[in-house]
Amino acid sequence: MAASGRTADFPRQRPRRLRTTAAMRELVAETSVSVSDLIAPLFVREGIAEPVEIASLPGVHQHTRDSLRREVSELAELGVRAVVLFGVPATKDDVGSGAFDPAGIVQLALADLVSEVGDSVVLIADLCVDEYTSHGHCGIVRPDGSVDNDATIEIYARAAVAQATAGAHVVAPSGMMDGQVAAIRDALDGAGFADVSILGYSAKYASGLYGPFRDAVDVTITDGGDRKGYQQDPRNRREALVEVHADLAQGADMVMVKPALAYLDVISAVRAEVDVPVAAYHVSGEYSMIKAAAANGWIDHDAVALEHLTAIRRAGADLVLTYLTRWFAERAAGASS
Repeated sequence: MAASGRTADFPRQRPRRLRTTAAMRELVAETSVSVSDLIAPLFVREGIAEPVEIASLPGVHQHTRDSLRREVSELAELGVRAVVLFGVPATKDDVGSGAFDPAGIVQLALADLVSEVGDSVVLIADLCVDEYTSHGHCGIVRPDGSVDNDATIEIYARAAVAQATAGAHVVAPSGMMDGQVAAIRDALDGAGFADVSILGYSAKYASGLYGPFRDAVDVTITDGGDRKGYQQDPRNRREALVEVHADLAQGADMVMVKPALAYLDVISAVRAEVDVPVAAYHVSGEYSMIKAAAANGWIDHDAVALEHLTAIRRAGADLVLTYLTRWFAERAAGASS
């Protein structure tokens, strides 16, 4: 006979017992987010005298070299241990020469940061040419408008060496060219940079969520085309695993899924397949949707921002590239003070 107050078929284990107080919920939480899990994407622009806020990325700026130094120093004081740099050059050309020019804006900024923070912050350099090309594509464009894969990876190899020479600890090829990791690894090793790591944007999708980022780096594809010929089709998951395994076979030390929230299943699948660190990029559109909805009073900014980051970690990402990094680090510092 059932005990008083309990039906015969009601389970003795009640999950709600473990949700009764904040302390209890914290004790049994399966997933956590810490400052050391996060990587801050930062923009440095040539030819500006003061930082410029990016309208479609509220709270995010195009930095001068000096303001970038200050920003990275402040992030380091907050416990942030990695940043990824994107450059906005004053001039662009057909081959994206600013990406491999020793005097290119990211190379100069890397040297600044090495002198400022040394090895206390991991300096990651995004490795692509779309910010530097006059046509906005991620590679060398043939007369018929297609991207020349092999000519492009030669440019990537040169850019990798330039970034490593300037002080990058990690280079992060994001162009989704076949064989890019192998070409970069060979170039780095040949130039004496065997210790520089490669974070492959291994599963980068042709997403509609990159709009604010393209504002940040002043990129427009001039021929009205798109990147669907080299970035992944959002309908495919198994293809991501092929790309990930290819990058690892070519020498990648870490792999990335981009974007994050719409591809949590891909993050989970990659995490189940590999033993190397898995990163996910909480991209500009994902960030800006939080900001826009919160500004209209439709959502609680802090609650949703934390929910996003937790979901990405729960899916299996070890590292999260996110424009929320400073917000989270300041929040964590406030909680501990």
